[in-house]
Amino acid sequence: MEIPITKAAEMVGGECVGDEKFVVTGINSLDQAGPREISFFSDHRYGESLKNTKAGALLVSKINAQFTGPQVLTAHVALAYAKLAAFFAVPPTRYPGVSSDAFISGDCRLGEDVSISPMVYVGKGCEIGDGATLFPGVVLDQGVKIGTRTLLYPNVTVLRGCVIGNDVIVHAGTTIGSDGFGFVRDGTSSVKVPQTGIVQIDDHVEIGANNCIDRAAFGKTWIKEGVKTDNLVQIAHNVVIGEHSIIVALTGISGSSRLGRGVLIGGQVGVNDHIEIGDGVMVGPQSGVAKSIPSGGIFSGTPAIPHRAYLQNTALVAKLPQFKERLRGLEKKVRELEDRLEKNGD
Repeated sequence: MEIPITKAAEMVGGECVGDEKFVVTGINSLDQAGPREISFFSDHRYGESLKNTKAGALLVSKINAQFTGPQVLTAHVALAYAKLAAFFAVPPTRYPGVSSDAFISGDCRLGEDVSISPMVYVGKGCEIGDGATLFPGVVLDQGVKIGTRTLLYPNVTVLRGCVIGNDVIVHAGTTIGSDGFGFVRDGTSSVKVPQTGIVQIDDHVEIGANNCIDRAAFGKTWIKEGVKTDNLVQIAHNVVIGEHSIIVALTGISGSSRLGRGVLIGGQVGVNDHIEIGDGVMVGPQSGVAKSIPSGGIFSGTPAIPHRAYLQNTALVAKLPQFKERLRGLEKKVRELEDRLEKNGD
């Protein structure tokens, strides 16, 4: 696959400067790109890589004098890279049609151009939309609905009654619709609370590998349009995640919490149950969100506090050994003054 650099610039809404006859055959990092590939530069920390790159062309936000080849000027280099990478990416190999080694219940409804690999299980009453792809080991329990062009990678499990929208990607090993963690104590034993709700995943969502998304105790656990989750994310029962939010790896969101639109949650964050995080909030990595957060702002730490205050506190913690020594010195001086006062009093 190849494309003229002028066409590449048009695809990303940029401007080509330099050799307009250059033909791009792929996109790669500065270190790995070859003379017919385009790379990207937007961070001065990679200046040394830019000096040594063999890339034939470059995506940049402004003309870079160090690079002699053609350059595509674009206001958003990362977005331009994503668009070109999508153009050159090799799509996943689809099984042609429905494998005879898959189990498909007789009352299921399959759309056109579906791809169902060997060793797939599709339970009673399932609906699979046009162009959907199910890799080996996928399990759809009874009454599951899968939208058009949705892609389920190997060993994804979607349990009873759950609904997945259009153009959704679910990566390998994820479980959708497992029982929420609901128990009531009866003396020394735990009595299970039946989890009778579902999980609803709206259009254009991407779920990372080995996520666990619990069904609701009643109603639905709801992942709204455009949400992206990283690997190893836990989403508990009755959680609602607002449109276009991003949840990074090893985050755990406890039951009945609600995240607003465009929320960004860093890695290894813990979110308490029954709280709300407002629109556009950013939570730094390894934070613990113990109570609700209003819209906007950046929060870090455990318990999570405004990021600026967190940085100030962290700076103070680093100085605690100095403060300790100063305090010891002051205590010593106080004791000396007390001794003098006592002697003078005598």
